[in-house]
Amino acid sequence: MEMMEIASNDPMKNTTKKGGLRTMPFVIANEAFEKVASVGLQANMILYLRDEYHLDNASGANIMFLWGAVSNFMPTLGAFISDSYLGRFRVIASGTLVSLTGISLLWLTALLSSARPPSCDAEKETCLKPNASQLALLFSSFAIMSIGSGGIRPCSLAFGADQFDNPDNPKNERILQSFFNWYYASVGISVMISVTVIVYIQTEAGWIVGFGIPVGLMLLSALLFLVGSSLYVKVKPNKSLLTGFAQVVTVAFKNKHLAFPPKNGDGWYHHDSNSSNLVLPTEKLRFLNKACIIRNPDEDLNPDGSAAQPWNLCTTQQVEELKSLIKVLPIWSTGIMIAVTISQHTFPVFQATTMDRHFFSTNFKIPAGSFGVFGILTLTIWVALYDKIIVPFMSKYTKDQRGFSLKQRMGIGLFLSCLATSVSALVERTRRARAINEGLTEDGYAQVKMSAMWLVPQHCLVGLAEAFNAIGQIEFYYSQFPKTMASIGVALLALGMAVGNLVGSLILGFVDDFSKRGGNISWVSTNLNKGHYDYYYWVLAILSVANFFYFILCSWAYGCEKQKIWNEGEGLTKEEIAKENESPMRDIAISKGSPIIYTL
Repeated sequence: MEMMEIASNDPMKNTTKKGGLRTMPFVIANEAFEKVASVGLQANMILYLRDEYHLDNASGANIMFLWGAVSNFMPTLGAFISDSYLGRFRVIASGTLVSLTGISLLWLTALLSSARPPSCDAEKETCLKPNASQLALLFSSFAIMSIGSGGIRPCSLAFGADQFDNPDNPKNERILQSFFNWYYASVGISVMISVTVIVYIQTEAGWIVGFGIPVGLMLLSALLFLVGSSLYVKVKPNKSLLTGFAQVVTVAFKNKHLAFPPKNGDGWYHHDSNSSNLVLPTEKLRFLNKACIIRNPDEDLNPDGSAAQPWNLCTTQQVEELKSLIKVLPIWSTGIMIAVTISQHTFPVFQATTMDRHFFSTNFKIPAGSFGVFGILTLTIWVALYDKIIVPFMSKYTKDQRGFSLKQRMGIGLFLSCLATSVSALVERTRRARAINEGLTEDGYAQVKMSAMWLVPQHCLVGLAEAFNAIGQIEFYYSQFPKTMASIGVALLALGMAVGNLVGSLILGFVDDFSKRGGNISWVSTNLNKGHYDYYYWVLAILSVANFFYFILCSWAYGCEKQKIWNEGEGLTKEEIAKENESPMRDIAISKGSPIIYTL
């Protein structure tokens, strides 16, 4: 019952009776039900596009890539709106209702026969393609769901932390950690349920029931969250970091005609002594230093030393924050290609439909869309084991208390992604060869005498690659940024996933167009046995290897990851510094930008 102590130890909370343990079910239920609804739809959606809308494999995969890009970009926009204008509660509430609208529209496409092309057997006849109005309704549902998730995902964890965060309580860290543990456990369980139970229902009971259940869950999510409205602590919006970055660029451009002060020109540059001891900007990216040059102290500064016009004068802290972001961009760009690999959800589903999916019993078959659960399980198990077993063991040999350095972890993840795409190519080559030997060249839907469990290793490798690279990226950004930018690391990761989905769509389009030249059959043909999906995977493997060496170059150019210019710890006691470093995820969670839960 430690969480209840927040209310009792804070006089203000005693008066207002806001926050505390009783809000946790509402906050966690909102995120958990949203995850079950949205992830369950994405895992199996490619089959809905193929079987009900009669789209070819390449077109369906491209739609999924673009949907993933928008879904991963919207949380960055949602965090900005939350931080700058509406606050977390309003953004989550709006996002929940918008998501409910989008999922309901998708349900309508299953309910109304006129919303889809006429049913037909694609194995025996040529099916009609969807018309413009049918596609418009489908794409609208996807877009609205993405907008809704952009309101929920970046704010939910931070909003929950607002309910329990009380720095005056000596047990504050333990209380927050307990909340985080429950939160992540609920999200993990939700994703597992969505990829298994929801997909199974869609496969066995049909799309009307399979889409109707997520609608009900999303409605329950909205009701539970809104019912608890009067109990919440609602933090008002504040200025966003994105605004600060824009100010630096704008002011530096305005001051482009100014000459640089002497190198020891203390007093020439504006700094905020309350937030940082950084008096002089660094010499790297020197042109940005002009944003913090004081032209006229009487006009530029208020009596308390703050800038009279933030769009005319920035602090050295703001300038160096933008520089630190620019500095990590090359390493961030190396995460785009692994995002392409992680986003390969569609073609393995097609492969699984043509393989023997029986598991331990002749009566039970694993749904084709559920094989992604093996990657999620691998990621979850590895994260659980890493701190307890791997770190103590490896630290003996690497002399690094984290086992591997952060850049080493990112590099290992990239290397594993190369293995994952290579294994995918080898498995598909074997599957296709068996299909041809069994005389199934013309029947791309027929089952090959090959267990679908052969797909498990590639899913496990992708999950392991994600565990190394994605988590390594977040921790790397956190270690290189000041605390005011704690949330930017998670935002960068989501943005990398968005760009990765766009790049994945471009790669797929290029492979499809290139392989069809001269009247040849596309490598990504709807008939898997006539196509060459193994060649497509080899293209990804080659690009992943090239990206791995690009990462090595960027890592070398970046230099030592332990080098910092921030002096945020000055003025604190040793005990206070130790406490600040105790829980970095806490700072990510309650910082202005709000985190984006990185699952699928």
